[in-house]
Amino acid sequence: MEFYRSDARVQWTPTGTNVPDYPKLAQLWWQYVAEAASGEKTPQEAMDGLAAAQDKVLTRLERSGAQGECGPKLNPKQDASYWLSQPGSPKAKLANEKPQGKTIAYKDLIAK
Repeated sequence: MEFYRSDARVQWTPTGTNVPDYPKLAQLWWQYVAEAASGEKTPQEAMDGLAAAQDKVLTRLERSGAQGECGPKLNPKQDASYWLSQPGSPKAKLANEKPQGKTIAYKDLIAK
């Protein structure tokens, strides 16, 4: 939050805190979050849908060139493994995200 309130924001963009076509992107956000919140879709399905819909809007804006040098510039589509292999990226999901719990005797826990 501090970045957007500080003068540092002008070092990155002359548009301040503006987001390209915010009304359209915000509309998409609420639509897809509602699908996840209602249980209509899983959170992953909803976020994948949101990403695809936002890419479509941003691609249209990029292609039109209407926002000049401050318009969106999308990266080419890449497989998730590409992004997960980049420095600082999040870790890939584990094969078993929620393994069965184990009961361990207290004496074994405190043993050195």
